[in-house]
Formats: sequence, C-alpha cells, structure tokens
Amino acid sequence: MLFQPLCNLAARRYLPPSISKTRRRWTARVLPACVFCSFLIRCALADPETANCLQSDLFVGGQDGYHTYRIPALVVSGKGTLLAFCEGRKNASRDHGDIDLLLKRSTDGGKTWTPSQVVWNDGENTCGNPCPVLDRQTGVLCLLLTWNLGEDREPDIIARTSKDTRRVFAASSSDDGATWGQPKEITADVKIADWTWYATGPGNGIQLIRGKHAGRLAIPCDHIEGSTNKYFSHVILSDDHGKTWRLGGVSPQDHVNECAVVELADGRLMLNMRNDRSNSSFRQICLSPDGGETWEGQSFEPTLIEPICQASLLRYAWPENGEKGRIIFSNPAGKKRENMMLRTSFDEALTWSGARSLCVGPAAYSSLAVTPGGSIACLYETGDQKPYEKLVFALCSPDWLAEGRDAAR
Repeated sequence: MLFQPLCNLAARRYLPPSISKTRRRWTARVLPACVFCSFLIRCALADPETANCLQSDLFVGGQDGYHTYRIPALVVSGKGTLLAFCEGRKNASRDHGDIDLLLKRSTDGGKTWTPSQVVWNDGENTCGNPCPVLDRQTGVLCLLLTWNLGEDREPDIIARTSKDTRRVFAASSSDDGATWGQPKEITADVKIADWTWYATGPGNGIQLIRGKHAGRLAIPCDHIEGSTNKYFSHVILSDDHGKTWRLGGVSPQDHVNECAVVELADGRLMLNMRNDRSNSSFRQICLSPDGGETWEGQSFEPTLIEPICQASLLRYAWPENGEKGRIIFSNPAGKKRENMMLRTSFDEALTWSGARSLCVGPAAYSSLAVTPGGSIACLYETGDQKPYEKLVFALCSPDWLAEGRDAAR
C-alpha cells in the first residue's frame, strides 16, 4: 500500500518500548487497512452538502450594522438573477422596532453575492415581511411588504391599543432588482377595516400559468379579525401586472396564519398554512377552484409535521412530456423549531416522498426558489444555539432530494 512505509515508521516511533517486535509488525500491517476503512466510512457518512447540497452563510447576526437578520424571501428574476431578501433588525431580535428591508443579489447561481442593499428604511419604524413575485410577461419584480410604527408591538396592534396599525405596501423593480421604487401603500385595497394584524407572505408569491386566470399574481397573506380575534389566511391578487392589488379569498376556517401558495396541474390553487391549533402539529391546506377568489376544503396535512412555524412551497416542474410534475416544500419538521427539512411531491402535493434534512439543529423560517440551472435554492434561518443567528443559503440537487428518506424529529 502506498503509505505502508509511513505506517512502519509510526509503529516503530510511537508505540511504547514494552510492545514486542511481533506486535509492532502486526500493528504496522493492520494500520493501513484501518486508515483506509476509516476513510471509506467518513466518505459514506460525509455531510451530503459537500456533493449534493452546498451551504453558505449569507446574512450573519451582528455583522454589517444589524443585530439580527430574519424573515427570508427568495425569488429568481427573468434574467436568472437570484434575489435574497430579509429583515435587518437594527438593535434587537424582536419583531418590532427599527427594522429595514434588505436585499442581496447573485448573478452566478448563488456562488457570489452583492453586498447588502437597503430596499426600504423608514427610520425607526418596522419595514418587513417581504413577499416577492416575478411577472414573467413584463419582467417586472413585484415586492409586497408590511409596515408599522417601530414602537407598536404586535399584541398592542391586535388589541387596538397601538398608536397606529399594520399597513400594507407594494414596490417594484424593472431592472433585475438593482433598484426599487418607493413602496406604495395599498392598505385600503387589501385590508378590511375590522382586521388588526396583517402579514404578507413571508416567502414568495406566484404568477398563475394555466386556465382563464393565467397571468394573475397571487400573494399569500394572513390576518386577525378584530371583532373575533381569530386568525385566518388569505391571498391578495393582481390582474394588471402588479399595478393594482385587491383582496382575494379567505381560508374557510380560522386557526391558521402565515401561508404559501402553489398552482396545481388541474388549475386549482393550494394554500399551505401554518397551523395555530396548539393540539395539532400538522400543517393545514385548502384549495381554490377560481384562481384565489374563494377557498374550500380546509384540512390537516398529516405528513407535514410542524412546530407552529412558517414554511415555503414551490413548484419545481410541471407534468409534461411523460414526466411527473414536482412540488417542493421546506419547514422545520418536528415539534420544535429545528431540523430544516426539504420535501418533494410527484403527485401534486397529495403525498410527500423524498425528504432531506438541511440541518438537524435550530431552524425556523425558510424560502425556496429554483435556479436557471435547475438546482433547488433554500434560504433559511438557523444557528448553533438559536434559530435566529444567521440566514444560510443552500443550493441542492433535485435528484438528491427526490431520493432522500430523512425523517421528521
């Protein structure tokens, strides 16, 4: 074996003098096989990201002037540029206060990124909940956002004791995300007066591809009714390429909030919702037969276990040319905010087969995208001790995901 002489030297030099010559020779002969077997085992058990899922830190808390980075959102532009949005929380990790909306861009499939740029900074107020969508017909990127006074906390907004309320805004970019127009308030068009709390996404919206509503933009949202204090999911819609927005349908039942939307092969939309029932650990879903105008058939999805947390849902491929369609999903799969899991479905989200864990430690919010080269991109919250220490960008092979059998925890 190539390193046999080194093993002989090691046996002579490092074994105690009390060891007999016979045992020294035996050790020198066995050592190469042990080293080689150890190498094979390490290769077999190596972190899959080395070959099939490359991961790198994209936003790290405490760097570049921000205490914490949270609430990721990914989208791919018409030119193939990856855009990674998040909230830059200036002074603390809390959900209110001085929070800016930030962006990094990659023109090489996620290998390198631009420095952070500020999309929206409104002084000491809260600008966040990014939910971008690409209009493929115009090439314009639309970005839906929410705003509130930095001093107004969520419980006070819900109780209507805050100085102001939660407001909804829309911004857009026509130059591949390099620059963004000033966000325009659309609260009156998409929020009912009785609603208190309101959130866009977070994550990504979609543009409908099939049927009579093709071209429509749909953004998943959630709200709380002031009169009942009940939590619901809903969508907002645009039929004029993001120039105006209006309220779409609301989930049939309450106890749901942050959600994600996908278009199914038969033309229906599926809303996959964060479950707010403390006695259940499963996501909820409902369906729309009319492009998001109404929703029906709300039920639990028993495969998608969750710790009450946001998740991401995205179509990877349509069923065509004899090939099955593919939908992908990400969330912390367990009863705690940990174990960021990717899943894939080949039957329009009826069942979930392939599953891979991106990390088994702390993890929370995530956002999915598909690169021009066909890789699955996931931007997610994670950390060593807490899930809000950094945002990690993962670039994964779809085949690696499809073959996975990792389990929820």
